[in-house]
Amino acid sequence: MLPSAPRFRSGVVFWLTLLRLGAFTACSTSGPDFKIEPSFTPVSPTPSLESPTPSATPTETLVPPSPTSTNTLVVKSPTPSSTPTPDRLYVFPIQPPEIASYQRGHHDYPATDIFAPIGSTVVAVTNGIVDFVSYEDRWDGKVDDPATRGGLSVAIIGDDGVRYYGSHLSAIAPGIMPGVRVRAGKLLGYSGKTGNARVTSPHLHFGISHPTYPEDWEVRRGEISPYPYLQAWERGEMLAPILK
Repeated sequence: MLPSAPRFRSGVVFWLTLLRLGAFTACSTSGPDFKIEPSFTPVSPTPSLESPTPSATPTETLVPPSPTSTNTLVVKSPTPSSTPTPDRLYVFPIQPPEIASYQRGHHDYPATDIFAPIGSTVVAVTNGIVDFVSYEDRWDGKVDDPATRGGLSVAIIGDDGVRYYGSHLSAIAPGIMPGVRVRAGKLLGYSGKTGNARVTSPHLHFGISHPTYPEDWEVRRGEISPYPYLQAWERGEMLAPILK
């Protein structure tokens, strides 16, 4: 049975409308301007406010050394043996040394005669204590007492345990008396020709000995030769006398 004409036309119109809609949709989704938009909105990554620290990078922590550390290495510079120390300081007995002259040897006992102009400075050769002072020239050539041959003289006992004796002085320095402590280079008096040096050129008789009592002139005048020590002190070497 064929459909009636009105219904047939309505059907045709319906299908034609569908066909047109389909053609329009197909045309709008094809061609060069067609884009397929994503169905989500991409989220941009937010940069970190802190810079990353590589885990492989070593870090150093400076720790101050402990003052009581037992592993502290202390390096000391060697001290030359000739370096002056409080009890090992020696100077030449006449200052300045350039004005003096002396030779090896002495006449009948160990000592050295140091020739210098009258009034030359005589000083302590090392640190020590004044042991003996003769303030008066009592030598008499007719008697020639050995105890007075030195005229004006001074003896000190050094901190090194050695006795140093100088005689034939023209004057004793103020303040020099037994028991006074002196340092190397301290003024003791001035060279001259007192005692039995009256008949010789002015000089300082210099003797080195063991400590003894002040009146023991035979020991104080000299037990060992001062010559090698005078030579060392003149060069600035700190050479301590060795007594026999």
